[in-house]
Amino acid sequence: MPELSRFQGMVVRMLFSDNTQHNKPHIHVEYAEHKASVALDGELLAGSLPNKKYALLNAWLILHEEELYKAWNNAVRNIEFGKIEPLR
Repeated sequence: MPELSRFQGMVVRMLFSDNTQHNKPHIHVEYAEHKASVALDGELLAGSLPNKKYALLNAWLILHEEELYKAWNNAVRNIEFGKIEPLR
């Protein structure tokens, strides 16, 4: 699963051709023992994250919305996508 970004202990990944299970553009996030699938609009689709990390992730999603949708459009077509800078 290609890594999209890494910040505040969270690893954000996006799969290629991953548009069948959730039917919504999304990312996969890992933090400590937590794993979650989160839609690019911030909806928690599966799993869980601590509240503070979920809030931070949502801020990152808003700041990088255009880049995320571009990456998603490439990923579902099996086209490489670049990394997205973390929050600073």
